Order: sequence, then C-alpha cells, then structure tokens
Amino acid sequence: MSRIVLASSNPGKLKEFGAMLADSGLEVVPQTSLGIADAEETGLAFVENALLKARHAAQASGLPALADDSGLCVDHLDGAPGLYSARYSGGHGDAGANNAKLLRALDGVPTQQRSAFFICVLVLLRHADDPAPLIAEARWHGRILTEGRGSGGFGYNPVFLPEGYEHSVAEMDDALRNRLSHRGQALALLHERLRELHHP
Repeated sequence: MSRIVLASSNPGKLKEFGAMLADSGLEVVPQTSLGIADAEETGLAFVENALLKARHAAQASGLPALADDSGLCVDHLDGAPGLYSARYSGGHGDAGANNAKLLRALDGVPTQQRSAFFICVLVLLRHADDPAPLIAEARWHGRILTEGRGSGGFGYNPVFLPEGYEHSVAEMDDALRNRLSHRGQALALLHERLRELHHP
C-alpha cells in the first residue's frame, strides 16, 4: 500500500496530514485532486462518519483510503459541538462564527467547568469492502478559554487550552501542535498498527 486517498476536502486538515505523513513513505492523494466530493456524514458517532468517508473515497478512487472524523466535545455542553463541530454555527467550516457561538454558550461558566477534549477517529480501509479496517482514536484534553488567542492552525484552536500548557493551540508552532494534537496522536497509533500488520 504505497498510494492512498485522503478522504477530506478541508484545507487545514490536508495541510496537517501532509506534514504528519511526509516521512511515512506513502503517496497521499487528496480526494479533491481526483474529483471526489465529500461523503454525506450521516453517522451518529465519529467512527461511523470516518468509515462512511473512507468507504466513499475508496469506492470512487479504487485506492486504499484514509479518513478522519474529529471534533470538539465540551463537558458543560453535554459533548457539544461534537459531531457538528464544523457546522456548529450553521454554515460549514466558519471557524469565527463557531468560536463565537461556543464562547457565548460558555459565557459566565467558571474555569473549572470549561473542560473539553478534541477527539479524532482515523479509519484506514485497504479497499472499499475491507471488513477489518484499521481504526485509531485519540483525545486531547484541555479547557475552553474565555476569548480566542493566536492565529495558527484552524477551527477551535484559538479557544482551546491544552492540559499542562500556557498557550492556546493557535499560539503553538506547527511542529508542536502536530505532535500533541488528537490527529497527531491518532496517526502515531495508526503507524503502530500498520507496523504490527507488517511485522507481527
């Protein structure tokens, strides 16, 4: 498996995955470059949506497919925005509006009740009908700030303060963010699973 399709059209994700997979030995082809549209995300859990996306891209391309579904879960909001993280404010991928809505929802909530985590579920299908996909899940714990800080990355990065750090995700440099992030952790797990497959 040397060439895989990446089942995402999100420019921020494509940039992150490109950096994190640069030394993987895989040729990663974004689905957009093959003219493949986004799959409809009708799942009720992150893993279901990741499977739907990977299967859609594998069927359309005939290649192995890597998909992620990820989001932000805020404990005080019963896990919202969750599956709807990208379209929390109504429009898809409007980070400014999503962050503003989240900060409004937590207005007046004390620091100790602002805990949250990013979650990433990665699915690798060797082909569209693969009955045993490789699945890796990771969570990145922290809390929601009272205002956005920094301009790096994308999405909810400006309002998320990771556990043990003084800087928001948007204030971190790319290398540190990619190493610590939910996507970075999930990719590291996926690398391990792939190694185990080839060297049991």
